[in-house]
Amino acid sequence: MKPTVLIVDDEKHSREGLRSALEDKYEVFVAKDAVEAARLMHDVPPDAVLTDLRMAGEDGMAVIDRALKLASQPVCIMMTAYGDVETAVQAMSRGAYWFMQKPVDLRQVEILLDRGLKARTTEKEVVTLKTRLDRKFSLGEVIGSSAALQRSIEQVRSVASSNATVLLLGETGTGKELFAQMIHQASQRAKGPFMAVHCAAIPANLLESELFGHEKGAFTGANERRVGRFESADGGTLFLDEIGEIDATTQVKLLRFLETRSVERLGSHKPIALDLRLVCATNRDLQQMVRDGKFREDLFYRLSVVPLRLPPLRERQDDVPLLLAHYLERFAKENGVPPAKLSPEAEAILVRYAWPGNIRELRNASENLAVLRAGKVVAPADLDPRFTQAPLPSTSAPGALAVLPNMLDREQNEKQLLKQALSTAGGNRTKAAELMGISRRTLHRKLLQWPELDPGPEQA
Repeated sequence: MKPTVLIVDDEKHSREGLRSALEDKYEVFVAKDAVEAARLMHDVPPDAVLTDLRMAGEDGMAVIDRALKLASQPVCIMMTAYGDVETAVQAMSRGAYWFMQKPVDLRQVEILLDRGLKARTTEKEVVTLKTRLDRKFSLGEVIGSSAALQRSIEQVRSVASSNATVLLLGETGTGKELFAQMIHQASQRAKGPFMAVHCAAIPANLLESELFGHEKGAFTGANERRVGRFESADGGTLFLDEIGEIDATTQVKLLRFLETRSVERLGSHKPIALDLRLVCATNRDLQQMVRDGKFREDLFYRLSVVPLRLPPLRERQDDVPLLLAHYLERFAKENGVPPAKLSPEAEAILVRYAWPGNIRELRNASENLAVLRAGKVVAPADLDPRFTQAPLPSTSAPGALAVLPNMLDREQNEKQLLKQALSTAGGNRTKAAELMGISRRTLHRKLLQWPELDPGPEQA
């Protein structure tokens, strides 16, 4: 559709001349005064407004004021024969995009409209993207209600408003970068930059320069000055993922930053003061690395001011059905296909699976099912063999349930285990859930699937 332009001018030949010049590229509406312009703006909110300043009744300033109160603000350009600086400044301060002196140059009008409308589109896209990002990385958008996840979210709420350094601990795929972004979005630095650096992905000989920058000539190949990630994150948050992978030299410089809140570019001895929040993450045991002499002890304590452990998915079994449903729907929309649905049997298998790759693995599995089983019900046979061949609980722990020798019928094995757990626990659902290594909510869902196993009223 053509952009809409409203021309407001009490001189008929002026407004009609503009209409004739612009109507090939725009859908043009004309008004002879501010009152008629107000009615047109109400009926058809314009993308741009060209208004004369001096008119009978309300002047062009009133037209601009009214236009800028619309839900979607148009590009406003003031036209006047009284081209003094004071009027131009006043129009621009009211929110006008530009100011033109009459008689206007039609080519200039077209250029200003084109530039103004492009800028307006870009601003809208930025606002939309910012809104989506704020929603995506807000605490309210985290999927799951398990106690383990809620504890992590509460810790994020507690620490976000502070400037304390946070160390995120967790296995691969538990969402450490997502939590770092949530800390940033919930902090007072949310309007500042969020910079993420995956330390393990950058060669050791380049990491120092990547983080702290360098001056021209600092080393062979340094042909110009480079601003490092620390400087780029000034006023915001810097997220260092896989912090356990940094070498001894970078550890020293990182410790220096934490002590002085300043950095020095390679090839320079001039400190650059910075104001940023540092969030680090690792899936390694840093305390063991300290004992092994591979990580500085003083740096470890500086980084772990607020250690925050993210639970693996096997500790969040109640969240697995919610996550699966979310990602199946999401990937169906992204691929333009009808969503796949999990059968109760397939869902039970996926809930029981240990998910060594955590959320990342679950996302990949969901996308696979969303594409290959679009619009269909997913049965156990449709699942990747790694899910249906997952090992059942062993008998190594005291009180654990015995593994059945027949591993072919997973559903029957699980049903038998549940029956055995309830018997061993004397009908106590909480104890039976503990014996099976699942939550009470998951056990309740399984009893709904197999009502013949329900022991009846809760036993003490």
